[in-house]
Amino acid sequence: MGKRTEIKTAFSLLSILLFCAGIHAQNHLSETWVSDQGNGYYMNPVLHADYSDPDVCAVEDDFYMTASSFNCIPGLPVLHSKDLVNWQIINHALKNPQEPADFFNKPQHGRGVWAPCIRYHNEEFYIYWGDPDFGIYLVKTKDPAGEWDRPILVKAGKGMIDPTPLWDEDGKAYLAYAWAGSRAGINSIIVISEMNAEGTKVISDPVLVFDGNDGVNHTIEGPKLYKRNGYYYIFAPAGGVADGWQLALRSRNIYGPYEPKVVMAQGKTKINGPHQGGWIDTRTGESWFIHFQDKGAYGRIIHLNPMKWVNDWPVIGEDKDGDGCGEPVSRYRKPDVGAKYPVTAPAESDEFNTRQPGLQWQWHANYQDTFGYPSDLGFMRIYGYTLSEDFVNFWEVPNLLMQKLPAERFTATTKLRFTAKEDGSKTGLIVMGWDYTYLSVAKKGNAFVLQQSICKDAEQKNPERTIDLAELPVAHKYEAGLFPNYVCDIYMRLQVADGGMCQFSYSMDDKKYTIVGEPFKARQGKWIGAKVGLFCINPHGVNNRGWVDADWFRVTR
Repeated sequence: MGKRTEIKTAFSLLSILLFCAGIHAQNHLSETWVSDQGNGYYMNPVLHADYSDPDVCAVEDDFYMTASSFNCIPGLPVLHSKDLVNWQIINHALKNPQEPADFFNKPQHGRGVWAPCIRYHNEEFYIYWGDPDFGIYLVKTKDPAGEWDRPILVKAGKGMIDPTPLWDEDGKAYLAYAWAGSRAGINSIIVISEMNAEGTKVISDPVLVFDGNDGVNHTIEGPKLYKRNGYYYIFAPAGGVADGWQLALRSRNIYGPYEPKVVMAQGKTKINGPHQGGWIDTRTGESWFIHFQDKGAYGRIIHLNPMKWVNDWPVIGEDKDGDGCGEPVSRYRKPDVGAKYPVTAPAESDEFNTRQPGLQWQWHANYQDTFGYPSDLGFMRIYGYTLSEDFVNFWEVPNLLMQKLPAERFTATTKLRFTAKEDGSKTGLIVMGWDYTYLSVAKKGNAFVLQQSICKDAEQKNPERTIDLAELPVAHKYEAGLFPNYVCDIYMRLQVADGGMCQFSYSMDDKKYTIVGEPFKARQGKWIGAKVGLFCINPHGVNNRGWVDADWFRVTR
């Protein structure tokens, strides 16, 4: 066999292996949500998960996206894609703690990071966001997968949201933003301020550039500021999250006046909104628009729509009647990025075999060292959070380790070892939102009891309703200090069906699962979708804390 033949044979074998690996990857990924159809087309949403208020930027052949994270830590997820369809989480730009720490050390539902904007400028990545209670912040880095700088307060104040920067050809920098009526008492307007050249400080008073209080474009928000062919553009949704439309505002002057045009609306589709997002170009010259659709318990899921320019106006989606306003697509040709890339998806399962939890996990408040730890021992430990004397429900519990619902239908299974000292300590699997439910193991005397708890309108401080389901065996008991430790090993499972319908089951051997408890309809939280994850609580003194060791958490179709 000649050398050329050997190389050709080796290449053929490699091709077969890669093809098989691709099939395996697609089969594995099809267990949850896969947008890429494998035939040059994709279906929306490209991410069936709660990446609210997305924004994107491109650097050569790479695309980066970030999204709102509100009170959840780590915050500001950073996702990467090669083709705008297949995405992976590669980092979080806002690590622990979220500032001011004394404020975010307890759950601050719906507060924190609102509507970030990611840009690449002077060989650095910038992410701006508005915290409606404290002001507009910025983080920067040269490596989006590496360390990000500490946040810079660009402008202090209350009610400023949805900031977006623009560096103009003359070296000047600008910041457009909107206002939250809940904090400022004003909304439905867009203003622009000048920044220093570094983009780290606002140096002028705001100038009103568009007023949505015109009887037409109410609730305008989420501006994204761009420049093209001598025009300044502000892309912004109006009309509200559930029933609104996409506007494009155009002017020859940064401060306006801006001419508005509706460039995408729901039309005859089932895609309500469509709401806030960002414009991106590929190196092959195609324009695309990423935005979200509000889908209740599943949160604000991510759509990708084609975009074209007609007479210096963007048209987003498919404009079937030629009126310059498109409708969202449900299935479309994948972006031409000059190459083919493998099917990928954000992480969902976690074997807990590394020194960091998977990037899909977030705590419900600033992480404290006593919440728990990953380890090289093959599990994630969560210590029991000691409840306050006036505890009502889980709305106030910070050490909830949770992730987004990853698909319309999925199954989450976890293997837990619970160690408890005192009665009332419990651990389990939770579906968290304004309404929530969890399946738990609670210590009761010399035994354990399996329970389901349900809470409706948790923010209104309503109490839980708890149902005893079964008595569970003690795996073993051992002396430890003043009180003995009781240990229970259990597998818990959550099945989520269409519409966010949830059903728990459990097993003692991971073979036979018994369905238990009442069906439950998941409900979104405050500005976020429902989440699924783990918890551990302790009813009394910190010296008697129990803990849970999560061996693994697996998400399948």
